[in-house]
Amino acid sequence: MQATAKQQNTEPDGHIVAEDLTLAYGDFVIQRDLNFSVRRGDIFIIMGGSGCGKSTLLRHMIGLKAPASGRVLFNGISYWESSPAEQQRIKRGFGMSFQGGALWSSLTLAENIALPLAEYTALAAADISEVVSLKLALVGLAGFEEFSPSEISGGMQKRAALARAIALDPEILFFDEPSAGLDPLSSRRLDDLIVELRDSLGTTIVVVTHELASIFAIGNNSVFLDAETRTMIASGDPKTLRDESTEPDVRRFLNRGEI
Repeated sequence: MQATAKQQNTEPDGHIVAEDLTLAYGDFVIQRDLNFSVRRGDIFIIMGGSGCGKSTLLRHMIGLKAPASGRVLFNGISYWESSPAEQQRIKRGFGMSFQGGALWSSLTLAENIALPLAEYTALAAADISEVVSLKLALVGLAGFEEFSPSEISGGMQKRAALARAIALDPEILFFDEPSAGLDPLSSRRLDDLIVELRDSLGTTIVVVTHELASIFAIGNNSVFLDAETRTMIASGDPKTLRDESTEPDVRRFLNRGEI
């Protein structure tokens, strides 16, 4: 195990690595024996049917829940075997966009995005304001600083949440069902924005989604979690899995029963 970990993480593209990961609540196992690697610059999709543990895996990857066994490594460092100080250092490199956006309704967009900057940096108020305007411009919301979340559309709220997620220039961005509740056009615009941010900022992106259009539009790497066997049954480029996977459930999911 130790030799394997060392060998895997000397690879330059192993930005995030899951090793023999088992997810459980008490004695109830959600997923077991998960082994996958997220390369630097990937848009990595966590996919599978309802109840397979996609969001649970995400919670383990962002440090909200410890695995029953196994490891999650970032740049070769095992998160759950690290000291609390080291864990905090690793998490400082994360940005998270939650399914509902999780914007504070009582704050303006500028105030929402300024929160992590005020909490984790020593920037002066004027500098924070400048960064906030830049982040909003990056997501297509220039000039919306003084709007409240209730005054903008659902798609704009998603983009505002993304602006907050990138406020601290994270090296890894995590999304939980980013297209949930959006119409197809807004969903497509958000997908395009995710790709643009990956390309412009060099960010590694991990996305939980079941939306086929998004999976094929943005994903270049993935893991497929199976609810019945409670383990991963495929990994790789979603388009390749759609066309070439030998697992019937994977082909069926990615072709929505058309095979």
